[in-house]
Amino acid sequence: MTIEFLQSLSEMQIVGELTVLSLLIGGIIMAGGVILAKIAKLLFQKYYAPTLPKDTAQNLSKLIYFGILIISFLGFTSSQGIDLSGIMVAGGIFAVVIGFATQSVVSNLISGVFLIVEKPAKHGDTIQLPDMGISGTLLDIGTFSSKIRKFDGTVIRIPNEKFFTSNIRSLTVSTVRRAESMVGISYKNDIENAISVITDEILTTMPFALCIPEPEFRVEELGDSSVNILVLVWHPRDDWSKVQPLLLTTIKRALDNAGIEIPFPQRVIWGAKD
Repeated sequence: MTIEFLQSLSEMQIVGELTVLSLLIGGIIMAGGVILAKIAKLLFQKYYAPTLPKDTAQNLSKLIYFGILIISFLGFTSSQGIDLSGIMVAGGIFAVVIGFATQSVVSNLISGVFLIVEKPAKHGDTIQLPDMGISGTLLDIGTFSSKIRKFDGTVIRIPNEKFFTSNIRSLTVSTVRRAESMVGISYKNDIENAISVITDEILTTMPFALCIPEPEFRVEELGDSSVNILVLVWHPRDDWSKVQPLLLTTIKRALDNAGIEIPFPQRVIWGAKD
């Protein structure tokens, strides 16, 4: 009886020692994971985050930090001999059910991740979404939606799924832009002379217009009442609001000063005689 008691006591001591050891190992794993997560987050914020948009950097920083913590927690449970397979199966079934119930939410979340990784536009860019008829400044790419401040000052919220799958036209990436205007001249006027006087007026009175590339001209149409010429002027990206409104005014002033007629539609009506 005494021998059996001593054997059982010895087994309890061994189990107790193993439990304390496993807890110690688990504590070291968790502590190391927290320290590693903080170090990785600090290194990311110091060396890599400054090169990214603010919202993208914040999201990636959180992803790195909590990703390391989750891996550390899984290592802790493994060191304690905890079997998570049953919980994972149940969680997988629950995730499938929740996924079907929240398809749009999950789609917006995944699209947000793709937008952050691909970076078709960044905070502060002027963009245009032709499919939705939206133009403005990108304010933020969030977890589920993005915000754009339109040119009229209002802010519109767009689900990330629609934002990611739509055509995105960036008006900021290029350092130069092109303004376009159409003008018609009379058939009796010389086309080359009209182009020459318009070019001189643009380069003389519009400091925003670039000499290189120089203004371009294309005869687009021989219309019913006029020869229609497309005027293309290159300018620095940020001067669009100054160039576009003044271009038509500058063209008309040049043609008026040169005595070149800008015709308007006319119709000749013949009356039948009885």
